[in-house]
Amino acid sequence: MVKLHILKQILVLIFHDVKYRGSLTRMATEHRTPPVDPLTLEVVELIGAVVARYHEEYEEVAGRHALTGVQARTLALLSLGPLPMRRVAESLKCEPSNITGIVDRLEVRGLVERRADPDDRRVKLAAATPEGQRLARVLRDSLDFAREPLAALSDAERLALRDLLRRMLPV
Repeated sequence: MVKLHILKQILVLIFHDVKYRGSLTRMATEHRTPPVDPLTLEVVELIGAVVARYHEEYEEVAGRHALTGVQARTLALLSLGPLPMRRVAESLKCEPSNITGIVDRLEVRGLVERRADPDDRRVKLAAATPEGQRLARVLRDSLDFAREPLAALSDAERLALRDLLRRMLPV
């Protein structure tokens, strides 16, 4: 009798699962998104290829200086000016706890320092040291891929590309 009861429960679960999956399939087929046109797909693939190649070169250049790509990107960002740790995380699309570790490692090497925000002493700012500024310039100057293809474009084309890319990003 107990076995029959368990068997009934299993059948109910299986039937419910099949019924549930069937309703999901119907919902998915009823509300299909229109297919993406080939030009859009090509543009997306090209942007992805450019980003992948840029990150690949960034990792390679960073490695020559015993940095990871994200450490180099953090240093480049901080070379523009001190930022709260939270803003660094947002800018690099990282978790704040990851940025803490990254900044810790850069700080040990004397490339970054933490300081209190003069406007809010509760907030810690991360800032590139003079040595960090120097290394950030060296890294920037070493990125051939980021520079070479853009050099072939006129100023007007680079401005147009910049404006189009900005329009693609959320405000």
